[in-house]
Amino acid sequence: MNSLPEHGDIVRIRLGPLPAWVVCHPQLVHRMLVDTRTFDKGGPQYDRLRTLMGDGLVTSRQDTHRRQRRLLQPRFHATRVAAYTELMASETSALCDAWRPGQPIDVSAAMMTLTTRVTSRVLLSDSLDEAAAAELRSCLSTVVRGLFVRTVVPLDAPFRIPLPANRRYRHALARLHSLVDAAVARRRADAPRDDLLGTLLAAERGDDGPPITGREVHDHLITLLLTGVETTALCLTSLFSLLARHPQAERRVHAEVDAVLGGRAPTTADLPRLVHTGNAVTETLRHSPPGWLFTRVTTEETELGGCRLPRGATVLYSPYLLHHDPASFPDPERFLPDRWLPGAAAAVPQGAMLPFAAGNRKCIGDAFAVAEATVALATVAGRVRLRHLPGPPARPRPAVTLGPRSLVMTCEPRTDRPQDLSEPKGR
Repeated sequence: MNSLPEHGDIVRIRLGPLPAWVVCHPQLVHRMLVDTRTFDKGGPQYDRLRTLMGDGLVTSRQDTHRRQRRLLQPRFHATRVAAYTELMASETSALCDAWRPGQPIDVSAAMMTLTTRVTSRVLLSDSLDEAAAAELRSCLSTVVRGLFVRTVVPLDAPFRIPLPANRRYRHALARLHSLVDAAVARRRADAPRDDLLGTLLAAERGDDGPPITGREVHDHLITLLLTGVETTALCLTSLFSLLARHPQAERRVHAEVDAVLGGRAPTTADLPRLVHTGNAVTETLRHSPPGWLFTRVTTEETELGGCRLPRGATVLYSPYLLHHDPASFPDPERFLPDRWLPGAAAAVPQGAMLPFAAGNRKCIGDAFAVAEATVALATVAGRVRLRHLPGPPARPRPAVTLGPRSLVMTCEPRTDRPQDLSEPKGR
């Protein structure tokens, strides 16, 4: 292991009127993320996110985070994730059923549709009808697009001006909260259900301990919708774009899906055997991480990598920067899923690959997101190819998240794919 770096791997910048520090070395980033007592969630990014999400799992301070995570963690246990695989596959299959050969497909919108349906069904079962789910999807897109500029501009005054973009943002934010509140109200009037909302409402009643508030129920749902829908949708959109530009990697995925699944839908038992498919997902998270910039705030004066940081200092780290460091990933701009074959993956330095953060603030839904992306890729790859339209690719524009937001591709049937042996002949 290399010796720890000195000041050159922590860069001082200006963030509005105040200084901030960017941590650039993977070992230092990892140390910061696991030391949650010293480096707490905070900074302009999280201050603004709290106005949207409230005090949920992503934005809460360390002193309340442990209680929140203890409440929600069982819903994201491996056995629960395994139970959602059939839902993920069926929703992806239904999406593919609507695609026609040669048809232009708005892949960005399709993946948002998919992840909204999967996430809302996991959180809320069937508490959202089709119209509400479509509106929820639209609101999430508008809010995420508008939130980035609100996290980097230190003044609120520009966002109070009644410009069309500001009005759209405020309307979408209000409707997002209203849709969640309506779903919760309907559920309170119905019988209990075995989903995440059911867990939250049981906690609100105090079934197994001190009760949580109705506001906490709301904040947790908003947080999980925002973090569970767009990030996975962007990962999938980037994944299909990258595979279409790297035919050798695409052929490996197709061959593996054909060999493992033989035309049927993927199950939980298939996931360990879908090696190249899973590696394509992992490499997409490295190459094009949806979460690309995060902040922490020091709770006391401290030292990191030979640099003294005052109490209350804003510290930034970028998974995109870490994932594209040639010291950790040779030829970092290339999309190379074989980086994640067992022998090669073992050489990745600690802290160099951080799509879901680390420590006790690591994303609670990391396994869920990877399973969802793997199942979706396997399902689509078993049926069709997605091809880019002529012309150069559009460069992704950064928002709170990073990825293609208006990717249109064409759909081609996979005429060489195996037939689904579970279907009756003549269907």
